[in-house]
Amino acid sequence: MAQEFKLPDLGEGVEYGDVVQVLVAEGDLIKPEQTILEIETDKAVVEVPCPFGGRIAKLHVKPGEKVKVGQTLVTIETNGAVLAPAPQAPAPETQTTKAPVADVPSPGTAVPGVQPGPSTPTPPRSDDVPVPAGPATRRLARELGVELRDVAAAKPGVRLTEDDVKEYVKLRMTAAASAPASAAGGAGAMPPLPDFSQWGPIERVALSSLQRKTAENLLASWVGPHVTQFDEADITTLELLRKRHRGRTGEGGVKLTVTAFVIKAAALALKEFPQFNTSYDPARGELIYKRYYHVGLAVDTPAGLMVAVLRDVDTKRILDIAAEMNDLAERTRQRKITRDEMRGSTFTVTNLGGIGGTAFTPVVNYPEVAILGLARTREQPVVRDGQWATRLMLPLCLSYDHRIINGADGARFTRRLASLLEDPEMLLLEG
Repeated sequence: MAQEFKLPDLGEGVEYGDVVQVLVAEGDLIKPEQTILEIETDKAVVEVPCPFGGRIAKLHVKPGEKVKVGQTLVTIETNGAVLAPAPQAPAPETQTTKAPVADVPSPGTAVPGVQPGPSTPTPPRSDDVPVPAGPATRRLARELGVELRDVAAAKPGVRLTEDDVKEYVKLRMTAAASAPASAAGGAGAMPPLPDFSQWGPIERVALSSLQRKTAENLLASWVGPHVTQFDEADITTLELLRKRHRGRTGEGGVKLTVTAFVIKAAALALKEFPQFNTSYDPARGELIYKRYYHVGLAVDTPAGLMVAVLRDVDTKRILDIAAEMNDLAERTRQRKITRDEMRGSTFTVTNLGGIGGTAFTPVVNYPEVAILGLARTREQPVVRDGQWATRLMLPLCLSYDHRIINGADGARFTRRLASLLEDPEMLLLEG
């Protein structure tokens, strides 16, 4: 008998993806749980196995095609083979356990907010009554930094779904993104594009899932007013120490880089300046202080910029940070990093020094409130103890959300970073 295999739920709110590679052809015999294609979602390449075996009767997708969850991928002649197991129902939720805001492992709620209109029925909020929603919906709300009670206010008495959460976030982002244009007298929407073909040949190329997700995140990040603070750190001593220990840094010959020192210094600075380790919830008028220090590392890959997360860097030695950073960066470039390894950062570091440039203005990684950019190190003549000397200087470019961080604290933060990098032996003793 013929059996259709459809794209299953990929989890974590993923609705669609791009077919990267089809690993079977029509007429092929496959075994149960054999991988038949690879799908690129917003952050990762996922292998899709078919739960039943048989002969491929028809392929319904091809590389480069966008597919949605539930769309037919292949038709298989099973000849009586075991069919796909029925999907498991979600585990029943307890109705007596409250999920307090403090327990939500979300990086924060910086999604731009709008208040419900006066005609929206708003039931009384009770912290003792859980909002009706399934596990997947609650997980998605945590990841987006959304309070389910706010979503439920517009849908009283309804069991919330993932679509309800997404609709709520889109409404808030759309309203907030149009607010500046409305305040300036604009229409709040971009004008339509002209027909570029009237001036010459054109080609349209669809964005990948990763590129689309990056664009969405950048738009969300740009809603907050950005300021960039520039400074320099004298890393002459750090570079001498790094070279002295290069080649004898423990098992596996860990590659000790300047970025590892910077990540450690950033963790220490975040403890001293906790407002840089927050997220802003405009809907509730609250700052969410995170008592953990997970630093995101921006990685340049052939597919686009991706951010891997090093967790609890405040407790780790620089050599451990360097080893973990090298492993994460390599697996990110190979698209072997997991989605969980790309979530939960509280502060991000991006290094363009290997490419070039004297300075740049990085965009804050939503929903964080600050990001540190590193430009190319260069030798400069500076005055030390009244004498001219040539020193190796590292440009620091700190962008931050000016709603949360004022300019004076931005300057203090970069100065503290510089002082930590200028005394690298103290950094080596930390962790």
